[in-house]
Amino acid sequence: MTSNSQPLLGKVALVTGGTRGIGAAIVRRLASDGADVVFSYAASMDQASAIAQEVEAMGRRALAIRADQADAVEVTALVREAHAAFGRLDILINSAGVFVTGSVDDADADLAAFDHQIAVNVKGVATAVRAAVPLLSDGGRIVSIGTTGAVHVPFAGAADYIASKAAVAAYSRGWARDLGPRGITVNVVQPGAINTDMNPETGDFAAMLSGLAALGRYGQPQDIANAVAFLAGPDASYITGATLNVDGGQLA
Repeated sequence: MTSNSQPLLGKVALVTGGTRGIGAAIVRRLASDGADVVFSYAASMDQASAIAQEVEAMGRRALAIRADQADAVEVTALVREAHAAFGRLDILINSAGVFVTGSVDDADADLAAFDHQIAVNVKGVATAVRAAVPLLSDGGRIVSIGTTGAVHVPFAGAADYIASKAAVAAYSRGWARDLGPRGITVNVVQPGAINTDMNPETGDFAAMLSGLAALGRYGQPQDIANAVAFLAGPDASYITGATLNVDGGQLA
């Protein structure tokens, strides 16, 4: 039974990359909405433990699992362990990602970094979805974190990153068709400039990025978490194959 204050009560969510920035905000918001949350982390066990304790302090169950999002075997095991831990899986949030820049005319481009970015941002998401599909409850939710850069390119050198996120948006539109008969919705939230460790509102590009938004400021991780929670909740049951820009009205 759910309530207006906890619309996800009784649901189990898996959030990849759930210990920092946007991912951590999503974990907290889903737990606040009543979900039990499994989340992955790449390196910091201490940080993961702290997030898990926050969730448990809300009265929800939490489980942190270390997984390399670039490793298909580990991602598949993550999804299966999440389902086994709490006996069901209702929501998959693909938040883990890496951001690597480089101009297409750079003769010294780091091709290994390019491959790793594709492995995490595209293959890691596709692997998680494929592993989750047979385990997800009918009427479940899949939400991936993209970027408004897939629509509005704010600066040079971001093509590889943007392409990786655009691929996920295209995948999601296709998956929405595949999974529609089961009532599983598949959507993408595309952040603009969000205040995180990777892109702080006090950084070198902050003034330029803030100026691109109609609201004239950065967003906060909670702004993205709010959008994800909506798409993961019961009020979004007729929204699928969509991309939701959360960017303060990005103009270019």
